[in-house]
Amino acid sequence: MLHGDLPGLASGRLYRELPARYDPGMKLLVTLNRDETGMVVAECPAIPGCVSQGATEVEALANIREAIVGCLAARSANKMPLTVEVREVEVPV
Repeated sequence: MLHGDLPGLASGRLYRELPARYDPGMKLLVTLNRDETGMVVAECPAIPGCVSQGATEVEALANIREAIVGCLAARSANKMPLTVEVREVEVPV
């Protein structure tokens, strides 16, 4: 994900508000899941509470990018870590 893809970052407005450790080119994993109404729900596991949705995958991805920018700005303003660690675990099935 490039900063040019994110509303607000392209103008530099939010970029200036984020701490120096924020990389405008950072890549974050998101999950996509259809809910019972058919909407595509997008969530960024590395940012607690960062969830959005859209009628299509394309719309959901655009919306989660915007949500990520907002969540990063809010976490930065509250002096919280920008992201939390996400790990993969294996479980028997």
